[in-house]
Amino acid sequence: MRKSLLLVAFLLFGWVLIPNQAQAQYNNWSVGFRVGEPSGINVRKYFSENHAFDLNIGTYGGLYGTKRSYRAGEYKSVGLAIQGHYLWHKALTKSESIRGYYGFGGQVNTRRYYPPRLNGEYENALSLGGSGIGGLEFFPTGKPYSFFLETGVYVELLQAPFFLNLNTGLGLRYNF
Repeated sequence: MRKSLLLVAFLLFGWVLIPNQAQAQYNNWSVGFRVGEPSGINVRKYFSENHAFDLNIGTYGGLYGTKRSYRAGEYKSVGLAIQGHYLWHKALTKSESIRGYYGFGGQVNTRRYYPPRLNGEYENALSLGGSGIGGLEFFPTGKPYSFFLETGVYVELLQAPFFLNLNTGLGLRYNF
């Protein structure tokens, strides 16, 4: 496992250093990964000069601890999350290599919920809520990928209204 992780890291580092003539474009698709809350696959579709749709599919509850009070009981595991945001983005430099963005959307999560009435057993909890996000994206000159750093908040509406969770992440996307 350790050798596989080292090999993947080495290949990724080599890929980042390979010169490429592609320039960042904003009427395109990007696919990559995000480490944070949620962690997983990230897909972004850019529209026109300053709009995009961002989709994250991955794990929920791992970054800030798998054990957390929730409703009358608690979470004790990592779950699945699907998160989507409509974004507005703008160049922060003349070269457009750094762009800022913010957006709003929703999130669906599923985790194991341990209520006191089940005496240590769990039930699957599906939750739904709204989320907002803001971040920075860096497009290295002449490279087909971008790096991003973002933060936001998730506010649950169903099952535990106003349950809050911080959504932060960093990642890498390949733009094509």
